[in-house]
Amino acid sequence: MEFCDECGSMMHTEGDVWLCQSCGNEQPRDSQAEAELATTAGQQDDGPPPVADATTDDTETVHQPCPAEGCDSERADYEMMPKPGGSYEVRLFTCVECGHKWRGT
Repeated sequence: MEFCDECGSMMHTEGDVWLCQSCGNEQPRDSQAEAELATTAGQQDDGPPPVADATTDDTETVHQPCPAEGCDSERADYEMMPKPGGSYEVRLFTCVECGHKWRGT
């Protein structure tokens, strides 16, 4: 895939050149660089991604020992919460036995 240096649009191949259909810019094709691009034939198919069920809440129960003193539970619900600023998410755990809450890494 090639993008136009002039307008940033995706370019299409026409013979030995890349052609921008938005602004008409042409660039010569580099067959060696194109051969190094990843193709779908060289990629691994891991199957479809899991789909979240919107009819249930957004928590999931996992094997996670509760850090609360005196609680021997090995199960906790967790949910993903976005960090302020949106740079990444934090996993928040809730013990299924005692209700203790803690942040995961």
